[in-house]
Amino acid sequence: MSLNIRVSFSAIMTFLALLLVVCAVQALRSKKPIGKAVGLLEFALLPPLLGNCIILGSSVESRAVWGYYIYLIGMDIVIAALVNFTNEYCRGIGNGQQRPTIMYVLLAADAVQMLLNPFFGHAFGLEPVDVQGKPYYSVVPHAGQIIHRITIYFVFFCVILIYVLAVLKTAKIYRERFSVILTSMIAVGVWQTFYVFSRTPVDRSMIGYGVCGVLVFYFSLRHRPMKLLDRMLSDIVSDLPDALFVYDPAGNCIWLNKPARELTHADLEHLERVSSSLRTIFGEKEFSRDDWVETRIVGFGEHARYFTIESHNVSADSKHFAGSFLVIRDNTDEQQRLRRELYNSTHDSLTGLYTKQHFYDTVRKVVDENPDTLYTAVFVDVKDFKVVNDIFSSEFGDKALCQLARWIEKDMDKRCVYGRLAGDTFGIFVPSEKYKEDKHLIEPELSAFTVSDGIREHHLLVQLGVYEVTERDIDVSVMFDRAHLALSTIRDEYGTHIAYYDNKLRDKVLWDQTITASLREAIDTMQIRPYLQPITDSSGRVVGAEALARWIHPEQGFMPPFMFIPVFEKNGMISEVDKHMWRCACKILADWKGSHDDLFISVNISPKDFYFFDVAAELKALIKEYGLEARKLRIEITESIMMNDQEERMRTLAELRSAGFIVEMDDFGSGFSSLNLLKDMPVDVLKIDMKFLSSSGSREKAKTIVRNIIRLSDELDIASLTEGVETESQYTQLADMGCRLFQGYYFARPMPLADFEAFAFGK
Repeated sequence: MSLNIRVSFSAIMTFLALLLVVCAVQALRSKKPIGKAVGLLEFALLPPLLGNCIILGSSVESRAVWGYYIYLIGMDIVIAALVNFTNEYCRGIGNGQQRPTIMYVLLAADAVQMLLNPFFGHAFGLEPVDVQGKPYYSVVPHAGQIIHRITIYFVFFCVILIYVLAVLKTAKIYRERFSVILTSMIAVGVWQTFYVFSRTPVDRSMIGYGVCGVLVFYFSLRHRPMKLLDRMLSDIVSDLPDALFVYDPAGNCIWLNKPARELTHADLEHLERVSSSLRTIFGEKEFSRDDWVETRIVGFGEHARYFTIESHNVSADSKHFAGSFLVIRDNTDEQQRLRRELYNSTHDSLTGLYTKQHFYDTVRKVVDENPDTLYTAVFVDVKDFKVVNDIFSSEFGDKALCQLARWIEKDMDKRCVYGRLAGDTFGIFVPSEKYKEDKHLIEPELSAFTVSDGIREHHLLVQLGVYEVTERDIDVSVMFDRAHLALSTIRDEYGTHIAYYDNKLRDKVLWDQTITASLREAIDTMQIRPYLQPITDSSGRVVGAEALARWIHPEQGFMPPFMFIPVFEKNGMISEVDKHMWRCACKILADWKGSHDDLFISVNISPKDFYFFDVAAELKALIKEYGLEARKLRIEITESIMMNDQEERMRTLAELRSAGFIVEMDDFGSGFSSLNLLKDMPVDVLKIDMKFLSSSGSREKAKTIVRNIIRLSDELDIASLTEGVETESQYTQLADMGCRLFQGYYFARPMPLADFEAFAFGK
């Protein structure tokens, strides 16, 4: 009978050991991250099983001792492997994952003290116990064995707590994988405890360790909680926002979720109503075994609803059709959002009119689709709109723009396109026939265009630039550039509201572009050169000259200043002309050194020069380069220089005067702020425009003013120079008034350098 017990338990443990070996090999081959930890645990369970097999088969004490050493030290290895497995398996549970180094140290120390038992006998001894007539060597525990059991139980209890925490904190679908292992470990622990305290000779709890190892392998690597997974998937499908219909192979609806029930007004008790409800909503649809997707729109206009319908087949295996399911997604909110985004991307947020780019795109489409229709492009501009914002506030300005937008769209029909081009400018594109019909109504409305916010009123000065579209293939932006260009012809800003683009404007634009493109070559080849107009004193002696730019064009011939100077003033390239004239003047003065050191040359400074370079630095560099005295190169400015950044301009003029330059103020008396500026402006010479004396009004008053200006300049120690002197009587009058310097046609016109030298030096 004894033999049967030993053989039976040995056979069971051997079978479990072989099963654990298979599990260990499979685990180590697994690609799952937990596989290595599972394999180590499976292998760690082999020594205790092997040790118990040796104990069961031992009839002498020496062999039993070896079995107990393998068994007891193997338990340390098992618990260490269990700690490692738990650390990996329960990763992510709790606030963080820490390496259980202290537990490994405790287990290693326990294994060492057990290995020292042969030398000190402190851990355990053996005593024979009669088991069914034969000796079975049972452990007699000493202090070391008690320490061993405490260490094992302590670490094992910590592992149990980790699994309890995992069961409590994890989601329900994953709870089973922790709870089964927890239950099996508790069962093994109770079984082991029973063995310890009952003093049962044969340790049957080893069978529990083997079974636990198999369960660990299964639940960590093979198990899928299908029932809970199915339940969770069912809950997910039921809670989907999309309507879901499930059909059998015959096309009969067998299940639908809550959104599907709300869509069809059917329920699980009356599934036969589903198909008819869907046909009522979406129309007839042939159900087939092919997957398909389509979009349906139900309703019209603002009440339209958008749906995406998807049908998918389900196969029980590769050959048998198991049914299908239908997903209906209500995309109405998304479509409305997209429509709003599209509207916002193509419409101005303030006025609701088309944005500039969408306006241009739509105009191009209209032109291309209507090749036989004549169109008119209208550029709408509000003059001095910044003043409206400054005086009445930006809120009032916004309301004014909205009222103007409503006026624009008031009489428009489907043939017309209109939009906001920029802050206070708009574009209108209409058939020419319609514009001509409405033309007689537009101007009276523009002249009386008043905006109001209910409290304040303000008259807006609205002007229209009109271009009859004769070139249909040009960019739309060019069409409205031409309409805009027409506004430049308006001189009477408050009396004229509509201006038309014509070929003269086009020719002017081409001319401006042509001479602008040829400026650099004109400077390099001296086509643009200085003409000198003599400046004389009261005795008629030439004391200097003003350098004036003239262009001797190879094709156009002599070009007067009005043909190119305004163009360069407008586009800023006047700065290049000015620098060229300054250099030419310095070269002439350098050539006169030693023979005509008493002469000076005046050069002009444009207000634009201050925006493009350091005027003072440029002039001082030229004087240094040519070795000139600064007083020989006089600087001629106009009061318009002081209109912007007055403080900085004052600083520049003061810097020039301190460097030795003579500063002249041109056209004194023709502006509105000259006297006000004179008290602060650092100037050495006042150039009085003779037109002041010849203008309409009282000539006697004009003479009195000029006489007092000359007297005032003398008292301020500022020289006076009158330009535009054309007759001897004018010269005599001015000389009698005390004017010191003169310039004008009475003495000489502007002339080339050679002619000036002949005139001034008698060559």
